[in-house]
Amino acid sequence: MDIELVKCECCGLKEDCTQDYITDVKAKFDGKWLCGLCSEAVRDEVSKGKSPFGMEEAVKAHMSFCRKFKSNPAVRVADGMRQMLRRRSGDLSSSPSSSSKKYSRSTSTSLY
Repeated sequence: MDIELVKCECCGLKEDCTQDYITDVKAKFDGKWLCGLCSEAVRDEVSKGKSPFGMEEAVKAHMSFCRKFKSNPAVRVADGMRQMLRRRSGDLSSSPSSSSKKYSRSTSTSLY
């Protein structure tokens, strides 16, 4: 099983993946390879109905969003995770100090 370095076409984050995985992701996202965070953001947009034209338009919109920020991909990933947590908690404010909720990992969650 060969491992290949692939770069997210949205944020530029690089990951080592198998060719089968790369092919599977590209099939889901209009022929583009997206990292895990970008693929979740695109799926979230499609599932919420904010992108009335479907997956292709959601991918294009997210790629456009990512191009607006020209920082290190790791910083963008961290910012994206923070934004996702705020959206899911209902807190859309941009100030970290304005959130009274604390985020933590559940110890009862299992991967198996």
